[in-house]
Amino acid sequence: MPLHLIKLCVGIDSVEDLRAWRAHRAAQGHRSVCPTRQTPKRAAELLQGGSLYWVIKGQVLVRQAIDEIVTQDSGPQPCRIYLHPELIETAPQPRRAFQGWRYLTPADAPPDLPTAAGEAIEPELAKQLRALGAW
Repeated sequence: MPLHLIKLCVGIDSVEDLRAWRAHRAAQGHRSVCPTRQTPKRAAELLQGGSLYWVIKGQVLVRQAIDEIVTQDSGPQPCRIYLHPELIETAPQPRRAFQGWRYLTPADAPPDLPTAAGEAIEPELAKQLRALGAW
């Protein structure tokens, strides 16, 4: 069973902002990466199909599959968590602020948003449907 990570997406206001920023970095030749000070002790479990879930403005809204975890010898953030470039939107899930990253079990992870004709449901609509108990 894969294990996941959850992390705040600081400086990003929406999934669209994250998508634009990732596209800009990819155009410059950079891989999608999350630098961190600590190497996850459960890295082997994360590499068995785990994802990094991003908290944007107090809600888990999107995830990226974890491709590789590399630890370097020095630097202020010696661990690099390389992510698959595809952003997969999830059902909104409220999350309070925290520092660093946390492990997230599959049972606690929000489900991916269903898509219709390749388009994800708008996050605001999904939030309203959840509030009404219809989804």
